[in-house]
Amino acid sequence: MLIKRPNDIPSSEITDKSTYVNRRTFIRAATGTAAIAAAGALGAEAILNAQPPAPHGAKLPNVKPGAFSTTEKVNTWEQITTYNNYYEFGTSKDEPARYAKSLKPRPWSVAVEGEVAKPAVWTLEDILKGQTLEDRIYRHRCVEAWSMVVPWVGFPLADFIKRVQPTAKARFIEFTTLADPGQMPGLRVPSLRWPYVEGLRMDEAMHPLTILAVGLYGEVLPNQNGAPVRLVVPWKYGFKSAKSIVKIRFVEQQPVNSWQLEWPQAYGFYANVNPTVEHPRWDQEKEIRLPGLFRNRTTLMFNGYGDQVASLYAGMDLRKNY
Repeated sequence: MLIKRPNDIPSSEITDKSTYVNRRTFIRAATGTAAIAAAGALGAEAILNAQPPAPHGAKLPNVKPGAFSTTEKVNTWEQITTYNNYYEFGTSKDEPARYAKSLKPRPWSVAVEGEVAKPAVWTLEDILKGQTLEDRIYRHRCVEAWSMVVPWVGFPLADFIKRVQPTAKARFIEFTTLADPGQMPGLRVPSLRWPYVEGLRMDEAMHPLTILAVGLYGEVLPNQNGAPVRLVVPWKYGFKSAKSIVKIRFVEQQPVNSWQLEWPQAYGFYANVNPTVEHPRWDQEKEIRLPGLFRNRTTLMFNGYGDQVASLYAGMDLRKNY
């Protein structure tokens, strides 16, 4: 039975049995390092036509090191690509890897709407044109108490925002993801209200830690991880990082995100990693660093990025604005 009522446990927070029974599949994958080539602007054609050889798919050339990367041990490709929350392909953690093959990430376009000087439909080629991609090794923390360290490849969202020229009325950005039942079998069941919607305050979106990601481990982003373009906001819980984005809307009023609409007692607009906020079902003070099994790591405020982002919330009650 799929979860619909706030008094029930959302299936996003149920760790599937296979993760524990088959944890050896996490361990046996060799730990890789992010592929980093010479710095320089990466043309859209190079990204979209990236070619093997690559261990798992298509290599992204000319990726430079990111300035904000953590030095923590990076999770393996297998761990990152086989344990996912992506309800459009199923509510179990292993289902996105099995069913996301149906997603067609090329061709792709993103509609830019609302309070901007240049509203338009942008192709993926247009979005990536002239961008310099960076390897960003970020902590990833989910509200159900598991975490990973992920080597994303992307570029600052702020770079794209500047290109579309928001008006003075644009205080928030709303992101809408793909909702195509023909490609996404999870949409055929009412686990959430589709399409999936997320939002950021403008200063959060402009922060240099916030990126649009198009790759993983130096390769083109896999379908189950949000191909071809997704949001990554590392100081917030993972559900804020919208996958497979098809619309970016600049708005004056704070948008309502999908999980906030589904269960507002548990999921607020901000979703900053804050161990002092009590989740109705989970203790936020400790976390499991996959592929581990035990909740024995202390959860860091803002997921460990407090030095960079705490000033965004000066004077705010972060228990009320959770």
